Amino acid sequence: MTLSVAQIDRETDQLVDEWLTLPQVAERLDLSIGRAKQLLKDHKLLGVRRGGGGPQVPAVFLDGKDVMKGLPGTLTVLRDAGYDDVEALRWLFTPDDSLPGSPVQAIRAGRHTEVKRRAQALGF
Repeated sequence: MTLSVAQIDRETDQLVDEWLTLPQVAERLDLSIGRAKQLLKDHKLLGVRRGGGGPQVPAVFLDGKDVMKGLPGTLTVLRDAGYDDVEALRWLFTPDDSLPGSPVQAIRAGRHTEVKRRAQALGF
């Protein structure tokens, strides 16, 4: 299975505190690496290339043994709004004073409906 993953720039890389490799994601979610790749391919998770090597995923996207609630739907809305993976990552981690915090912090706090509403507005 070929997985196309975008390369990110240094500024976007620095927005994320902790990154996980695909094997680390698979281990944390108790999945095979193939299934973890499928989560990326299905846009349930977002992974990018940092420097060399395989895709990496922001650690905050995982919540225990699951993908953070509200993230897959938000990623779908961002894709529908025309955002590529790097733009979506940048949007999710950029602080927004009106939330307050970043969209990913709001999703983590259980406010994913509000974040999705904002993401839908980006498409118009």
